[in-house]
Amino acid sequence: MMDSYSDSYREAGVDVTAGYKAVELMKRHVARTQTPGVLSGIGGFGGLFQPDLTGVKEPVLVSGTDGVGTKLKLAFMMDKHDTVGIDCVAMCANDVACAGAKPLFFLDYVAVGKNVPERVAQIVSGVAEGCVQAGCALIGGETAEMPGFYPKEEYDLAGFCVGMADKAKLLDGNAVKAGDALIGVASSGVHSNGFSLVRKVFNITPERLELYMYEFGKTLGEELLTPTRIYVKPLLALMEQVNVHGVSHITGGGFYENIPRMLPEGLRAVIEKAKVPVRPIFKMIQSEGISEHDMYNTFNMGIGLCIAVGPEQADETVRILCENGEEACILGEVREGEKGIELC
Repeated sequence: MMDSYSDSYREAGVDVTAGYKAVELMKRHVARTQTPGVLSGIGGFGGLFQPDLTGVKEPVLVSGTDGVGTKLKLAFMMDKHDTVGIDCVAMCANDVACAGAKPLFFLDYVAVGKNVPERVAQIVSGVAEGCVQAGCALIGGETAEMPGFYPKEEYDLAGFCVGMADKAKLLDGNAVKAGDALIGVASSGVHSNGFSLVRKVFNITPERLELYMYEFGKTLGEELLTPTRIYVKPLLALMEQVNVHGVSHITGGGFYENIPRMLPEGLRAVIEKAKVPVRPIFKMIQSEGISEHDMYNTFNMGIGLCIAVGPEQADETVRILCENGEEACILGEVREGEKGIELC
């Protein structure tokens, strides 16, 4: 690419040579994510992937797309860019796994005000780490330098994931029935939703993010920037051993919006609040005057996944999840009634 440059474009704020350097710096991170099926390297016009269809009778592709949201504002303030990529992968890959699918590959999109190759490489290192955790390959992406659209020190990050499942094993919620147990899987923190409210509640500034919080054993910034937990591998392991009826990823909209998404009409989720392992960060947010309803309608409150299984498999489900490195507990049950959620 030594002959590819444009002095005029650079004067307009876009340095194409910085883009080439960023690609070179990110290649070693991308290499960590390679899985069987990857047919192309970074730099082509499209990412190529050949899925293994062995034993799959009716393959169905399942896709998910998302971004990191205003959590990025904290990364800017802290000048820490190597974890938000994990959030981006988590938001997409967890959704794909909730449908009963195994994530196959991921592509990212980074839009920057100014292309600083080292910073872009940091961002992509987080994306690569997320892909490793999710067991999928990073097969491509795009870095767009957009001066005048984003401030020089800011960027946006989004991506999408594609997975595959056998049609007979898809989880569409139709298997959930009255009497099912609801299993909660612990979150790692706020994850990647509700940060507009978080920033307002804490009146976030760089100085406040540096405050050491004894409740967390770390600074406020470190607690809030903790990456979204990726549940793909434990969830897929669970599905191999237990007849899972439904899975809900607790993201934006909290309990009230996400848990009903796995329920058929005529069923409601009844959850005992005393069994929810509310993390200290959420208690701190609520103490600033946020109502309980708004908390459960905005945040995950300490539960990143809610899984519906037959009551006879509830204890086994908790055991398997714990054996796979997760913290899990029985939250409540599914009952007949108007579709929705009841906290008691």
